[in-house]
Amino acid sequence: MEITQVARETNKIKENIEKIIVGKDEVIKLVLTALLAGGHVLLEDVPGTGKTMLAKALAKSLESEWKRIQFTPDLLPSDVTGLNYFHQKEQEFVFRPGPVFANVVLADEINRATPRTQSALLECMEERQITIDGTTRRLEQLFFVIATENPIETAGTFPLPEAQLDRFCMKLSAGFPEGQDELKLLRRFMKEEPLETLQPVCSRDKVIEMQQAVRHVYVHELLQKYLLEIVRATRTSPLLLFGVSPRGSLVFMRCAQAYAAICGRDYVVPEDIKCLARPVLAHRVVPAASYEEKTDAGRVIRELTEQIEVPVENFKGC
Repeated sequence: MEITQVARETNKIKENIEKIIVGKDEVIKLVLTALLAGGHVLLEDVPGTGKTMLAKALAKSLESEWKRIQFTPDLLPSDVTGLNYFHQKEQEFVFRPGPVFANVVLADEINRATPRTQSALLECMEERQITIDGTTRRLEQLFFVIATENPIETAGTFPLPEAQLDRFCMKLSAGFPEGQDELKLLRRFMKEEPLETLQPVCSRDKVIEMQQAVRHVYVHELLQKYLLEIVRATRTSPLLLFGVSPRGSLVFMRCAQAYAAICGRDYVVPEDIKCLARPVLAHRVVPAASYEEKTDAGRVIRELTEQIEVPVENFKGC
């Protein structure tokens, strides 16, 4: 698939989502970037800002199977992955697949589940497989988890550990809509529910083709080094206890390739890397906290990016 076609297809998906979500152009673009990069997304925001609606709109825009998991404290790992049960009629154990055996999985309020249940997603998010009772089962080639969490209600929640956060390609926040955007939202939902009539605009196979196509987006050697300079700066900053892992570096590069393709380019430019630094890296670092003030990881990433010299070159491939 040509990069120009990737840009057209992702624009169709974006326009379809915007029939539901108003005024969140960049957030939608970043979610699609994570999808094409083969990663997963964590949406963190206060209640009522459209996190679940965005996830549903994306799922319904793709002609693929999607499932929703409502995470609660009593949810068990087998409720996520599936389990083997004894079939009385057949007199044998039969596997009942869980909701993760889908193309798009909405993990709603993921931090309300216990760590044991949260960990059920670790293997499937990283390795695209599930091991149950010693048997490993492969997931679909297109597998995308979009999780939501509420950062302000801490009662009855279990914060995601660093290992779980590192599985997410990006951590995003939609925020409140602007005045005119919120007015459009009121008018759009006044008489009908647009989500109920939303139709898919892209097939599962096309998404897989696009994921394969973005891997061929050219990343100049200078930009590879620039990307790594940002990553290494997080490992030496006194404001951070722990920096970005090598897995984070690889995800960073893949996201830059996907973002460039969505913009219609077959090569990455420095602006792609600067734009993606905060959503891709901020949740992968551990801020240095004091009793007086907790360091804002996003602000640190932004400052580190601004301090590093941006390479100047013709970044198009030969």
